[in-house]
Amino acid sequence: MDEREFRRSGQHASVVGLGTWQLGADWGDVDDKDAHEVLEAAAESGVTFFDTADVYGDGRSEQTIAAFLLGRPDLHVLVATKMGRRVDQIPENYVLDNFRAWNDRSRRNLGVDCVDLVQLHCPPTPVYSSDEVFDALDTLVDEGRIAAYGVSVETCEEALAAIARPNVASVQIILNPFRMKPLRQVLPAAREAGVGIIARVPLASGLLSGRYTKDTVFGENDHRTFNRHGEAFDQGETFSGVDFATGVEAAAEFAALAPEGYTPAQTALAWIIQQPGVTTVIPGARSADQARANAAVGHLPELSADTLRAIGELYDRRIKAQVEPRW
Repeated sequence: MDEREFRRSGQHASVVGLGTWQLGADWGDVDDKDAHEVLEAAAESGVTFFDTADVYGDGRSEQTIAAFLLGRPDLHVLVATKMGRRVDQIPENYVLDNFRAWNDRSRRNLGVDCVDLVQLHCPPTPVYSSDEVFDALDTLVDEGRIAAYGVSVETCEEALAAIARPNVASVQIILNPFRMKPLRQVLPAAREAGVGIIARVPLASGLLSGRYTKDTVFGENDHRTFNRHGEAFDQGETFSGVDFATGVEAAAEFAALAPEGYTPAQTALAWIIQQPGVTTVIPGARSADQARANAAVGHLPELSADTLRAIGELYDRRIKAQVEPRW
């Protein structure tokens, strides 16, 4: 699979990575055997970028990745984790002492002395204007605790503020055919600055797979049940902030646009990696088959201009007005 570079850090990632929120929590139960099979299938399919966070399963996702990689010393995988969501979300908690403590825990979970890439995990907006925060992250690099750092953001405005910071290597942002606003300013700014873009929530929490109807019921412990209106965290993380009923209808239209040889999910992923400035996309997977199907997008032909145009028209007609004012 092709790899792309995080130009500021010199690191590389497969164009299709793997998001591992599902291997921790908030998507129902995934047992250790299934988690290992997902990681194995992704790696064998050419995936060289795993994204995790210290809050996914309260460290379980990090530990699962560590156990898998310990048994596969032949693999060269860039592991990115995130920190900052284990405390109250106030700017005062984003200080060097906390960073060191959070990093110590992630290094233990991952079984490494130096973490490849650490991202602030959707911090409060004032954090982006704090020189002290980014000085503290530079200190972690100087101390050899992390090789590089980035941020995971909720809004385009936060992304642009992060890109303006000289040592930010990556910005992780929601980008998919139901969330196109980053195409206008964020991706061009990142490309100009040499900042990598990690596209998350690429299937709008599964909506873009085309598998759901308005009557679909998710498990009690699934964020698609308990966070539809932002009850637990930012609403944009669930279905990309799209109302479920609207999303199901739009997803049915999207599925009809999938070219021959592509599933709807693969069409969404292909659309993302075709956008100039995207470094990697990080779909999750709850089964080995899902992981392989996602990774296969790295080998598929590009979508046609007609398909791209039709996807854009669908977004403008059904989705844009609902999501762009907020994110």
